[in-house]
Amino acid sequence: MSVVLYDYWRSSASYRVRIALNMAGIAYESVNVDLLKKDHKSPEHLARHPQGLVPVLEIDGQSFTQSLAILDYLNETRNLGLLPKEPVTRAKALALAHAIAVDIHPVCNLSVVGYATKGEEPARSDWMKRFIEPGLAAFEVQLGAFEQAAYCTGSAVGLADICLMPQLYNAQRWGADYSICPRIIDIAARLGEIPAFQAAHPDQCKPA
Repeated sequence: MSVVLYDYWRSSASYRVRIALNMAGIAYESVNVDLLKKDHKSPEHLARHPQGLVPVLEIDGQSFTQSLAILDYLNETRNLGLLPKEPVTRAKALALAHAIAVDIHPVCNLSVVGYATKGEEPARSDWMKRFIEPGLAAFEVQLGAFEQAAYCTGSAVGLADICLMPQLYNAQRWGADYSICPRIIDIAARLGEIPAFQAAHPDQCKPA
């Protein structure tokens, strides 16, 4: 049974799922849903995802939406080890991931930014920096609860790492400054060497 990811190359949520699929060694077909062309508002896509968002993952005879839910499913069914088992540490690791995926990302979603700024510059870039920079600075402080043996929460890639790299891509895209975040910078350098992350990068997934 084939695996299909309804995807947009620059979508942070889709980027997260691509990383996890690569980590799990799951081959998949990528179907481009062009957000700029409003493909996500088409009747065909709304039938897949009533919210009109990406990604949608078809796998194991099921269809899943919402990147964090998809990551949870892949973690549970493919034993990716994305979260600690011990409840306290697990909750803190989840908080790290949510600090990006639940707090920073939604207010920087293109539909939100477009509505707030009418898509005009410099208002759009200023909006992005207004939320990304303090969000990453707070994430940097939260990392202090963990020993960065290599990655955000330890010696293995975790959920927070999968959320971090797409957010850094957006930070760079919009000129957000996170130079005061040495932990993030060190972790990102190590994550950038992992093939599963490299293959999921938007530059590698941009439609021809």
